[in-house]
Order: sequence, then C-alpha cells, then structure tokens
Amino acid sequence: MQLTLRVDQGDGPVEVSTNLFTIVSWERKFKRKASDMASGIGIEDLAYLAHQACQQNNVMVPIVLDDFIKKLVLLEVVSDEPDRPTVAAPTETL
Repeated sequence: MQLTLRVDQGDGPVEVSTNLFTIVSWERKFKRKASDMASGIGIEDLAYLAHQACQQNNVMVPIVLDDFIKKLVLLEVVSDEPDRPTVAAPTETL
C-alpha cells in the first residue's frame, strides 16, 4: 500500500509518499498490521506516516514526532494506491 500525503508545516504544502519501509515502521511502532488500515486509522497514525515519509524524502521535519505534529497546519491523504492495482477486465460489446 502506498499513501500520498499532503503536509504543510506552515511554509507551504508538500506531497510525500509512503513506501514499504514507512509501513513496516508504522506496524512496529503501533503493533498493528497494514491490513488494519483498510478499516480506518487515526490522525496520529497519519501524522506518524507523514513524519516518516518526509524524513525519507529529505523534507526537513523536527526529530520528535510531537514537535512535528505541533507544527502541522495541514495533513491530508491525497491518494492511496494498493501495491497491486487491479486492472479492469475487458468487456465485449455485441
């Protein structure tokens, strides 16, 4: 699963994407499985994923997650892409 997140720490929005490392890190910290995301996750979960994704994409963020959260003025999911997107089956017209 890949999430694209829009994050603004007060100096303009940036978009970052999660990757496998980000998701595994989230699983380890929160003791949950990635499949749990399908039933919904909290804002702290999103903030953590955004924090990790920013670090991995060389976006400057405070080291401490709470300090990052304090700076956030915007955090939203732009898109969520499955690891293996499904392709629509071809249909025939008669």
